[in-house]
Amino acid sequence: MVKLSVLQHAPSTHLPARPGDPTPTHRNLDPLAHPFARARERTRALNAAKMERMFAKPFVAALEGHVDAVEVMARRPDSVTDVASGSWDGEIIVHNLAQRKHLSKIPGAHNGKLSGLCWADENRILSCGVDRNIKMWDVRTSSQAENPEAGPSETKPLAVFPGKYSFSSIDHHRTDPLFATASSIVQVWDETKSAPVMDITFSTSAETVTGISFNASEPSVLASIGSDRTFTLYDVRTGKAERRLVMQMRSNDLSWSPTYPTVILLASEDHNLYTFDIRKLNSASQVYKAHVAAVTSCDWSPTGTEFVSGGWDRTVRIWKERQGTHPEVYHTKRMQRVLSTAFTADARFVLSGSDDGNVRVWKANASEKLGIVTARERAAIEYRETLKDRWKMDTQVGKVQRSRHIPKPVYKAGELKRTMLEAQRVKEERRRKHTRAGENKPKAERKKVVVAEQT
Repeated sequence: MVKLSVLQHAPSTHLPARPGDPTPTHRNLDPLAHPFARARERTRALNAAKMERMFAKPFVAALEGHVDAVEVMARRPDSVTDVASGSWDGEIIVHNLAQRKHLSKIPGAHNGKLSGLCWADENRILSCGVDRNIKMWDVRTSSQAENPEAGPSETKPLAVFPGKYSFSSIDHHRTDPLFATASSIVQVWDETKSAPVMDITFSTSAETVTGISFNASEPSVLASIGSDRTFTLYDVRTGKAERRLVMQMRSNDLSWSPTYPTVILLASEDHNLYTFDIRKLNSASQVYKAHVAAVTSCDWSPTGTEFVSGGWDRTVRIWKERQGTHPEVYHTKRMQRVLSTAFTADARFVLSGSDDGNVRVWKANASEKLGIVTARERAAIEYRETLKDRWKMDTQVGKVQRSRHIPKPVYKAGELKRTMLEAQRVKEERRRKHTRAGENKPKAERKKVVVAEQT
């Protein structure tokens, strides 16, 4: 005997109550509610996601002028359009992004590679290089735009600070006339004195310090990274190294968060980026994985909600805070290894310097329309953004939003990396299965990066 399940409806709801009455019909009396409203909205969200990818044209301009690799960049304080860049041939150029021209050019500022650059104030630049000199320049008197025939001998620095070692990085104090340099040791200098006022070393330190940065909120706190895989925090007031981390692989760059003073971002040699809370250094607070080669540079957006990174894989990637995967990827056929990256002060554009000698300007939002946007266009853009955010968990909408076309070598390297990581995961799982219970516990990815903490 077969049991059948059937749908049953009460006849009273579909038949007239009395002979001669009209057949009852059920309608939604709300004029704003459409029977296919949800399906319509999903279709619009999918179209909005596709339109975003169709109109994604992030490249804006290439600022030429350097003849060697662009090693460092620094944006001018209190300026949206001006940025300074330094290259391996010792040249400094101050660019105006809006007019796409050189405001100032200092050829031969250093003999050999220029390794560090920062602004002392709105008109003065500090630079350091492998020639063991720190120089201060006034960009108003070193303008080469009006006098292109001016040579290196005609451009004189305001001050020269000789050192004993080759310098690798420099950063200026936010308020005081102090600046710090990284070389074989960390040194703090006064603008009015020719010798360092403070040498800071860690008791077990034997490395070359490769990067240094003052905390913007607490300027007496100084952070550095070293070639012996270390990350160190210093206090300028006491002249001591307070805390020190030894990591799995060395870091290539560091950047303090502009909105959370205790958060610092590290660009690592192991293809990842890490954020640390300096109050709790035993593990990273977030791991960002997408690069397929060493990450060479990083910089926070002024809003603190995203940051940019450049890598040895010839790509520039823009990350959302707390989203460790699927960043925005920028690349060109001619762009080589990306050595420096920076956000503009209005957070609308991203700059990248590579070893092909170009400073490239990109949109922070790849599909953003440049120029005048009418009120009607603005309303439509906001409506599409709301739709994409509401339907981002849909399979098709999410797939379109995440899809990126990347160069074939980067894609193949990513496939190989995923295969290696999967093999490593399987190996660790099998090792745990064949050991006594509790002896080989799995370790969180955020804690693997830290080898030891020294105080």
